[in-house]
Amino acid sequence: MSKTIKLKRGFDINLAGKPEKKISESSHSETYALKPTDFINMSRPKLLVKEGDTVKAGTAMLYDKMSEGVKYCAPVSGEVVEIKRGEKRKLLEIKILADKEVVFEKFKTFSTSDLANLSKEEALQQMQAGGVWPNIIQRPFGIVANAEDTPKAIFISAFDTNPLAPDVAFQLGDKEKFFQAGLDILRKLTPGKVHLNINGQAEVPQVFAQANGVELNKFSGPHPAGNVGVQIHHLDPISKKDIVWAVTPYGVAQIGQLFIEGKYDASKLVAITGSEVKNPGYVKTYSGVMLEKLFGSEVPTGHLRFIAGNPLTGENCGKAGYLGFYHNQVTVIPEGDYEEFLGWIKPSTKKLSFHRALGLLSFLNRGKEYAVDTNTHGEDRPFVVSGEFEKVLPMDILPTYLFKAIISEDYDDMEALGIFELVEEDVALCEFIDPSKNEIQKILREGIEMIKNS
Repeated sequence: MSKTIKLKRGFDINLAGKPEKKISESSHSETYALKPTDFINMSRPKLLVKEGDTVKAGTAMLYDKMSEGVKYCAPVSGEVVEIKRGEKRKLLEIKILADKEVVFEKFKTFSTSDLANLSKEEALQQMQAGGVWPNIIQRPFGIVANAEDTPKAIFISAFDTNPLAPDVAFQLGDKEKFFQAGLDILRKLTPGKVHLNINGQAEVPQVFAQANGVELNKFSGPHPAGNVGVQIHHLDPISKKDIVWAVTPYGVAQIGQLFIEGKYDASKLVAITGSEVKNPGYVKTYSGVMLEKLFGSEVPTGHLRFIAGNPLTGENCGKAGYLGFYHNQVTVIPEGDYEEFLGWIKPSTKKLSFHRALGLLSFLNRGKEYAVDTNTHGEDRPFVVSGEFEKVLPMDILPTYLFKAIISEDYDDMEALGIFELVEEDVALCEFIDPSKNEIQKILREGIEMIKNS
């Protein structure tokens, strides 16, 4: 049966620069990039192309030797002009000089009736070859799923509560028609339920309300109510031996389009957000686009940070960086690399804070939108046990003790304290409010890697 869950713990970060529901034209991006660094568990990438090769959208460009069936495909058609490597020849980017019109690789097509008779093995084969498999993320560990596993359930969060979050249904755009087909495919991959989780405080978009073959659950409350990890915890918690999969609505639609139209379509509506953006809204482009091309002739100037993703969990790419596989948002805010004498203690109406002692004035202006920068308003200091983390993580987990267990490399305590249920986005608010200024997300990932490789 469907469930309605109301969460009280959390914190909504109300920032200036929310996207309006309007679609603008972007400048033509000469180059696009596929970034192997987007995929956390890609340990041994094997290139299938070289500089000078011509590719189509959907051409396989690399795979991981640990999972050879899963192909990572070109987002657009054109010529491979650069294969960029870093230290120890780590593969960083495969750049494509894009054609003016995208040409697609052709995959097998299926009618709606054909999908009903499609076997699980056929579905898996096409998803892995057609570039859409990396949309499926495994919990625990937050890595690209192993097609040989069978998850006990699949989870889809149909809303986003991160700061400056885009409208998920609006971003589906013309891909709405493929959403149900994607759900039909996912149902073949698990003997359990496909959970579609919606915002219980808003009107349900038609594309989600009419979804068939899913359990429709309602979540309400402050951020991180929209995080799929929080939803999994309250619907069907996972332990050491469990595997569940998570997919975004965009990923579901991309899967459906591969089967209905026989092509890997990496086009997406990207939300352009942040206080430094002149006209926040949406731009239609392709995965891997250069960030500065999303702003047309109005590229923000100044000492700014260009973030691929949201302000809490996004990647600091710079305006010449490229949009990642999982990014559906770009945020531009001021850099905060300055020192402010006694800035952490001076009362101010311009600072946003979770802590009442330091941010009383922000609590008195709950409806105000804040223009924040990247300044942490303090330096690293000893790990303070404040009890604040528990107030923003609506899960039956003791985060303070978990983080300390990771730092001390206590494997037994890490497992006992719930590390299998968490990935970076679930603890991003803990990092935001941390009086000790620790890189909590980085600490958690280090713990996950220790457990995964043990």
